[in-house]
Amino acid sequence: MAHKAIILGTGPSGLTAAVYLARANMEPLVIEGPEPGGQLTLTTEVENYPGFPDGIMGPELMDNMKKQAQRFGAKFERGWVTDVDTSERPFKLSVDGLGELKAETVIVSTGASAKMLGIPGEKENMGKGVSTCATCDGFFFRDKKVLIIGGGDSAMEESNFLTKFASEVNVVHRRHELRASKIMQDRAKNNEKITWSLNKTPVEVISDGMKVSGLKVKDNDTGEEEVIEADGIFIAIGHNPNTEFLKGQVDTDENGYIQVTPGTTNTNIPGLFACGDVQDNKYRQAVTAAGTGCMAAMDAEKYLEGEVTIDWSQNLSS
Repeated sequence: MAHKAIILGTGPSGLTAAVYLARANMEPLVIEGPEPGGQLTLTTEVENYPGFPDGIMGPELMDNMKKQAQRFGAKFERGWVTDVDTSERPFKLSVDGLGELKAETVIVSTGASAKMLGIPGEKENMGKGVSTCATCDGFFFRDKKVLIIGGGDSAMEESNFLTKFASEVNVVHRRHELRASKIMQDRAKNNEKITWSLNKTPVEVISDGMKVSGLKVKDNDTGEEEVIEADGIFIAIGHNPNTEFLKGQVDTDENGYIQVTPGTTNTNIPGLFACGDVQDNKYRQAVTAAGTGCMAAMDAEKYLEGEVTIDWSQNLSS
């Protein structure tokens, strides 16, 4: 028996879609991956999500969203989607731990994973001074010294943004030359709060176990190592949208982000919708992800009601 809707991913977009579809009596099945809650579970306090004047912990916000969806009838299963067959209806999904599932509509909200350096101390200190989102966490470093690791446009943009809060922003890049566009480089170089540590390779994040105190780097010319003191380290070397399981069936841009029809969450495959960071390489915020999750649910509901003939009296929960 086919489900009316299967949602892949449990970040703000997937959980918002689940709330909307569950309230519409669509009985959505939500597949949780290995990191339920998405990137917000890697952060500590969230202060820029509307409705929480005193802030809220990232994991708590995600848990609340899940409970809200469950309250209206959304079902959750833990699994790992390895393949989606879009060649026929209903769609067929291969899910490790669950076997084969069928769905009339699929909402892809698998997000994008920040590229990491893979150095000691990096993963352990996420939320303790290491961050991949300046917009999310910059406020916590008011009058502090921070590092930005990266040399592209996003690194320059985040460097300028962080100067609104930090006393000094030091850009660490492993080459002499930056990859960023000239206009972004000029903007950063003209900012007196930004300093530069070029041609230096990050080696290790230094911390006392509670908070970050600096970054050990190696000079690529001399091989000498030093520790650059900092209260926070922002990694800005790009993101990878989590779309491998689609195996090229869906149109994407040159960076792998799913392309949707502007103003909708429609992909090139009818009945397959994309929301959240998996189709957004610009904003990447919890609130914008949640907004597109609402859109995806409404788009899926319209698709089901207008283009798919279903016997609504059947129990489609299995």
